[in-house]
Amino acid sequence: MPEGVVIAAPASGSGKTTVTLALLRLLAREGRSVAPFKAGPDYIDGAFHRAASAGRPCCNLDAFAMRPAILHGMFGWSAGAAELAVVEGVMGLFDGAASGEGSTADLAALLGLPVLLVVDAARQSQSVAALVHGFRSFRDDVRIAGVILNRVASPRHETLLRRALAPLALPVIAALPPRADLTLPDRHLGLMQAEEHSGLDLFLDRAADWLHQGLDRTALDAALAPVRTEGRTVPPVAIAPPGQRIAVAQDIAFAFAYPHLLEGWRAAGAALLPFSPLQDEPPAADADAVFLPGGYPELHAGRLAGNAHLMQGLRDAAARGAFVYGECGGFMLLGEGLVDAEGGHHVMAGLLPVATSFAERRRQLGYRRITALAELPFGAAGSRFRGHEFHYSVQTAGRDAPPLFRIADAEGTDLGPAGVCLGRVAGSYLHLIDRGD
Repeated sequence: MPEGVVIAAPASGSGKTTVTLALLRLLAREGRSVAPFKAGPDYIDGAFHRAASAGRPCCNLDAFAMRPAILHGMFGWSAGAAELAVVEGVMGLFDGAASGEGSTADLAALLGLPVLLVVDAARQSQSVAALVHGFRSFRDDVRIAGVILNRVASPRHETLLRRALAPLALPVIAALPPRADLTLPDRHLGLMQAEEHSGLDLFLDRAADWLHQGLDRTALDAALAPVRTEGRTVPPVAIAPPGQRIAVAQDIAFAFAYPHLLEGWRAAGAALLPFSPLQDEPPAADADAVFLPGGYPELHAGRLAGNAHLMQGLRDAAARGAFVYGECGGFMLLGEGLVDAEGGHHVMAGLLPVATSFAERRRQLGYRRITALAELPFGAAGSRFRGHEFHYSVQTAGRDAPPLFRIADAEGTDLGPAGVCLGRVAGSYLHLIDRGD
């Protein structure tokens, strides 16, 4: 039976991503089979997890947006084929949607997994005990099995921290010094993508060495708990596939596709046909659906605008009646034009009467409750979904076009219509995660 653990922290910026990557690479170097997971709506960290764990895909687990059957099914399917399951949390341990749902703590409780708390000790000593005590006692259904002390300045600092924590009888899994060379560069939607790091393997090996030097392996092994996998051998289907032969855009401009959706479509019998918009590849001519996930088209707008084979291929797909669907960056590509950060205008596919601009930055971020306003291959009008949006670009034209969805925030506050649907072409800024209630 596999074992598992959740890596969490009191707050973002504590170092949990670096610790998670270090642990995944360390275990992979030892020949261990590890299933990586990422809590919440995060497309970017999962690619780093995959690189750290010898190419094993990372699944997202979302305690707000996924139905329990889908969440448990994805976890069981992926973890069941591995020796270990490592789940990286999101934000602080108890932080979730505005409604209070969907935190890393909720996920740990649902999965019955222990938590290792990564604490940034850089600016404290004895106070660490009060912090850890508060997190350990806050919820009875969440078990903190150990502490990882990060950014420990010196042996003397480590001694003070350990002495303060001793009365709590909570294992110190690792004490790690600060390392300026273990910082990953980021941009407006999070970390730069794993595929953009030429020295990623070296970074991961350095991180693994850093963890190994400060790790109490006996304490780590004792903190792990058996995983309940329920013998799942195929992934569940969260959202019905939009076709039987689905052309899926896949490159660094369109990389934000949830693995659980793609794996579910395969499990439902659909064939996935990848193509690269950046390489001027059109979708497969025999595809009955085209899926354009989110990403960074705003960073490659000039190149995309000049890719004639891509643009004609999208128009041909729509003309022959294929369902063409874009999320966020894909929605931007389907529009008439995109304005980049410098104010340059770039002609897009023109399949939807919308225009978007990255020059007028305004952050939109949050979970969404979604109701379909149009008949779609993955749901009739009135079907409900859960998802999220996270973007800085804005829609500058096309708000009077036929809407695709009506949306509300996590607390149920109505946010009005969203997206556009014209026949078999549809898109919005929203990322769908699962069917809703």
